[in-house]
Amino acid sequence: MSVGAATVGPVLAEMRIQGLGVIEDALLELHPGFTVVTGETGAGKTMVVTGLHLLSGGRAEASKVRNGSGKAVVEGRFEGVLAEHVARIVTDAGGEPDEDGSLLTMRSVSADGRSRAHLGGRSVPVSVLSDLADRLLAVHGQNDQLRLLRPGEQRDVLDRFAGESVAEPLARYREVREEWQSVVHELAERQSRSRELAQQADLLRHGLDEIAAVDPQAGEDAELAEQIKRLAAADELRAAASWAQNAVSGAADGDPDQPGALGLVGEARRRLAATEDPVLRDLEPRLAEAAVLLSDVGAELGGYLDALDADPERLEQVLARQSDLKKLTRKYAADVDGVLAWAEDARTRLAGMDTSEEALAELAARRDELAARLAEHASALSKARAVAATELAAAVTQELAGLAMGQAQIDVTVQRRPAEAGDAAALEVDGERVHAGGSGIDEVELLLRAHNAAPPLPVHKAASGGELSRVMLAIEVVLAHADTVQTLVFDEVDAGVGGRAAVEIGRRLARLARSHQVLVVTHLPQVAAFADRHLVVDKGTAEGVTRSGVKTLEQSERVLELARMLAGMEGTETGRAHAEELLAVAEADKAAADRGKKSGEGRKRKK
Repeated sequence: MSVGAATVGPVLAEMRIQGLGVIEDALLELHPGFTVVTGETGAGKTMVVTGLHLLSGGRAEASKVRNGSGKAVVEGRFEGVLAEHVARIVTDAGGEPDEDGSLLTMRSVSADGRSRAHLGGRSVPVSVLSDLADRLLAVHGQNDQLRLLRPGEQRDVLDRFAGESVAEPLARYREVREEWQSVVHELAERQSRSRELAQQADLLRHGLDEIAAVDPQAGEDAELAEQIKRLAAADELRAAASWAQNAVSGAADGDPDQPGALGLVGEARRRLAATEDPVLRDLEPRLAEAAVLLSDVGAELGGYLDALDADPERLEQVLARQSDLKKLTRKYAADVDGVLAWAEDARTRLAGMDTSEEALAELAARRDELAARLAEHASALSKARAVAATELAAAVTQELAGLAMGQAQIDVTVQRRPAEAGDAAALEVDGERVHAGGSGIDEVELLLRAHNAAPPLPVHKAASGGELSRVMLAIEVVLAHADTVQTLVFDEVDAGVGGRAAVEIGRRLARLARSHQVLVVTHLPQVAAFADRHLVVDKGTAEGVTRSGVKTLEQSERVLELARMLAGMEGTETGRAHAEELLAVAEADKAAADRGKKSGEGRKRKK
């Protein structure tokens, strides 16, 4: 890279092309600053741009696959720190950078038109490459000016140029607009569906009243089921418990003929305690333990019998309560807990269905309040854009002056978009009914005056293909401080110019390469001389088959290539001298720019 070049973020370090057009196999090692691609007509320079299009998720055409090749493959390797929004695309796609931090992308097109894409070692949809390229690459060529022709893109160009002066009011506008739209939508829905909502509200209220009348408690249905089991089997349970108690504690009337287990154990203890045999006497404490256990069991059986409810009226009450709960569970949920959850949800839904005049009036007042605030933010945003539009037009016009478009003038218009009939996003701003879109109320258009006497026309109508590319170049130079896309590609940006204008194009591209990676396909030696790296597409023929490859030129080879570009003068001393002079002028110009930059930075540090 030249001394003064300074790129930030990921750059395309390498691109390999196989089986594409006339290119059989070529490796392009790109400079992080300014790389130029040259070559004779028909050598395959355009395949470099085609490869970039494929790598960017562009349309795949089987006709571009080299004859005799099963498929065309384009691989790209990006180096540098990935911004968070770029890294998120890679992560979401399941890819990951290589161990050295570089990111690999790949696109293949088979001879039958099928296309495949890979990112970070994973197969991904082609749209993922497109999303990634939108943040890393911008290709500008004779057929790639659609980005500039879209009204939304022209507004984005202006907003990027304006920076915070537009970004701040735009953020405030969007915040209020989101709330305004929410209220507008809710009010419209309540008004249009008032009858339907009223019917739904009545049903919800009826259900809540029905549930409130029964007043179910959480888990009550399960508890009642257990009670019913006990009440329905009370006689059987009492008989079993009574028999067991008699067997343990003896007859309730104290009949000595029915002493029960507790009485028998007591008699055994007395007999053993009365004997003189120590072995038998030692068994008595163990019988005492058994007596304690039997006494506890007998007491618990007695308590169970006392608590056992055999009241038929109580059973009827519990069955009636269970019936009431079942009426609810048949209508609202599978169990009582589900009924309670339905009621809670119904209360929430009911709160948002208020279609009373008071509720509608309150919403309308809130809508009008937000509309007034939104109109203020929209007006402020329009004014900020209008100021920036004047500055952008002047800056781009100044750049065009050095690009063989000295009489051209750019106008940037900011006009409010009128609201159409029935527009749900209509807003009154300064007494005018306009459409309040997601990016404001403004329509931005770039107009070009080809010369002083020409009327201002939309850029795509007033400019030829080459002029449109130069307009894009002028805009990119002006926007270099704000552009988030790191790699800029220009194809035939110098079409239709030469001489001093070509030198100015080269100088501006070199200036742009101080903050971006720039790749240019050109036929002009004046532009190529300013490059930090010079690639040439060579065409050769072997056995009747034409093959092209890409070669990185050394300094001496650059002289010969520039001389060839000077009307085929590579074989003459004059041509080589002219080429050497071009290189010297370009290097001197870049060195002067570097010194100016360092001087400016030094003054800033002193301040």
